[in-house]
Amino acid sequence: VQLQASGGGLVQAGGSLKLSCATSESIFNIATMSWYRQAPGKQRELVASITSGHNTNYVDSVKGRFTISRDNAKNTVYLQMNSLKPEDTAVYYCNARHVRPLSQRINYEYWGQGTQVTVSS
Repeated sequence: VQLQASGGGLVQAGGSLKLSCATSESIFNIATMSWYRQAPGKQRELVASITSGHNTNYVDSVKGRFTISRDNAKNTVYLQMNSLKPEDTAVYYCNARHVRPLSQRINYEYWGQGTQVTVSS
């Protein structure tokens, strides 16, 4: 397993969860790390991403509620999710991707196994 995600669970609306995704140093160091989610019957969507330089990006629906971070010493990316809503219910996947700077071609890409987040109303 290249990426190991954990931290999902069942929480009431307004609650918090923190997802973690660990990988190897060789994958983590130069990769942009991202969290995606897929709800039943919907397409997978990008939730948040963080570059190796710690630049972050969020989908509008989670701005101000979710925070992505990375710990280079632990080769781990986190997603802190606060003020959770029922519409956040989905399987969350971590992703590691490295794009060659000049050609913009994907050098490598790995997916974690997914962790279920369920938010009850």
